[in-house]
Amino acid sequence: MTNFGVVFLQMQKRNIKVMDKCLLIFTRKPELGKVKTRLAKDIGDQNALDVYKHLLTHSFNSSKDVNADKHVWYTNEILHDDIWCSNIFNKHLQPNGDLGYKMKSAFQSAFESGYKNVVIIGSDLLDIDQELIDNAFRLLGFYDVVLGPAKDGGYYLLGLNEIMNPIFKNKSWGTEDVFNETMADVKAKNLAILEYKNDIDHVKDLEQHPELLKFIN
Repeated sequence: MTNFGVVFLQMQKRNIKVMDKCLLIFTRKPELGKVKTRLAKDIGDQNALDVYKHLLTHSFNSSKDVNADKHVWYTNEILHDDIWCSNIFNKHLQPNGDLGYKMKSAFQSAFESGYKNVVIIGSDLLDIDQELIDNAFRLLGFYDVVLGPAKDGGYYLLGLNEIMNPIFKNKSWGTEDVFNETMADVKAKNLAILEYKNDIDHVKDLEQHPELLKFIN
């Protein structure tokens, strides 16, 4: 049984109501020189780390009150004393593999645990908010797939009501082709597309958010 499944059973034993909806959040430990590396090339490692911490706080505030069970999946190491408080967020370790395999594993664990509608987001997007996440879950009541395209050619949100293996395979992760490649996989599905949002990967991205400019020394 996966760690996700164990947590699910423990929640049942404690008589905690388990919702049909599950929000998956992919995150990583905020470490100097290991986060926002493309941005760091322009503004330095410390400034990039400060930006990342600000984005984490925003992601926490945007997700903590979402009407869904919330599960955070960490890269490399689970942190037990961080912004993702354990009384709100269940914690898991991402498996080894590329991003597609990691996401598929998280989705599959959620569906195997009994969730019907599952949405995944990252933890470093300033344009996302609770209203957008709640709307994605609402749309999953009518559509098979909900996809939030990013302006850099990727996507910032994916919602499914069943596992769809092709979505997670043979992708050029981290490139401008990911969204189009994913669209080719889901063209036969009932699809809802959210508004385009902007990732924070370069200095020009900071300029669109004045609150982030304070992190440039």
